[in-house]
Amino acid sequence: MDRPKWEVADVFRRYGEAHRDKHGVSMSTAQRRVMTAIELCRTAALGGQIEQCDECGQQRFSYRPCGNRHCPKCQSLARAEWIEHRQAELLNCEYFHVVFTVPDKIAAIAYQNKEVVYNILFQATAETLRTIAADPKHLGAEIGFFAVLHTWGAALLHHPHLHCVVPGGGLSPDGARWVPCRPSFFLPVRVLSRLFRRLFLERLQSAFDAGKLGFFTTLEKLQDRREFLRYLEPLSKSEWVVYAKPPFAGPEKVLDYVGRYTHRVAISNNRLLDIEAGQVSFRYKDYRDHSQQKTMALSAEEFIRRFLLHVLPHGFHRIRYFGFLGNRHRQEKLAQCRELLGMAPPGVPSEPSVVQDYRDRYETLTGKSLRLCPFCHCGHMIVVGEILAPQRLPAIKDTS
Repeated sequence: MDRPKWEVADVFRRYGEAHRDKHGVSMSTAQRRVMTAIELCRTAALGGQIEQCDECGQQRFSYRPCGNRHCPKCQSLARAEWIEHRQAELLNCEYFHVVFTVPDKIAAIAYQNKEVVYNILFQATAETLRTIAADPKHLGAEIGFFAVLHTWGAALLHHPHLHCVVPGGGLSPDGARWVPCRPSFFLPVRVLSRLFRRLFLERLQSAFDAGKLGFFTTLEKLQDRREFLRYLEPLSKSEWVVYAKPPFAGPEKVLDYVGRYTHRVAISNNRLLDIEAGQVSFRYKDYRDHSQQKTMALSAEEFIRRFLLHVLPHGFHRIRYFGFLGNRHRQEKLAQCRELLGMAPPGVPSEPSVVQDYRDRYETLTGKSLRLCPFCHCGHMIVVGEILAPQRLPAIKDTS
């Protein structure tokens, strides 16, 4: 794929300082760090190497990546490594993709209480899936799955939701049988939705009672318990969106598809169209209009604001594993599942004898070379010199 003409980093470099000057007091340290990391990504500020083609002799500067999980340019290797680690966990059964979404009024609370409310989203989703699946009226089995948090919609607005990928079956209560789902049907989404709504609201109210929620600006009145309960009351009667996508076409399709979800950021560089005259225009898919591809133009200030809506709290895990895929008993439970499904044990992956350069690692995992000469497309780039990073990187101003 050709390199995009514009990048999120270009927007930050061109308009970021004005954004900091205007909104620095309200920006979190995490948001400022993300902006700085993306601005410096693959620039001389991080150092790098001088490479030369062994065929045509052309040289290029190859700068180091920032590695930030919010950076659009730093996800390919992380995605490839995640897929490699998950390969051995695939089971020979149908896989389902279930999405849990919260209403806009909950999203507003979530933005002011990210860590607390996002954790509740994971907890309520996991308990919902495991409870309904364990019910003999539905599946009567222990399931396993992983869930990936996304916080954005196509237009970059705050829209928290979880993508869950679930094998189509589970272990019987005694662990002696694999209990399969009905063909192309996982669990009734309306039943999932009702339980998810109840569990989420119960946990949210418990968090309020424990003093774990804060409310500011337009939500400040929710500090009063009566106002908080009045705010939630209509949500206990509305329909919450839970939907199941068609099952994957075989286990081998799961990871390639889901890898696009696990390491996606709020917007990729290849969606950007222009960043001139204080405006940022980009492509988006309008799901309310039959998924039509459209163009949106925002002021640079608004684009940066929307991008930063999706910066996660430091150390927050956006991919989590549950049931028989839970970290504590994963290997033991997966071995049990494979045996019941008549699958051979997975091969033991060979560990590289030495630490690989990230470009070699990327080629090993994806089969695509980052060393191929971009000029003659025949030779390979070899390192002929080092670019040292400055002793001190630009300071990240903390104006909080």
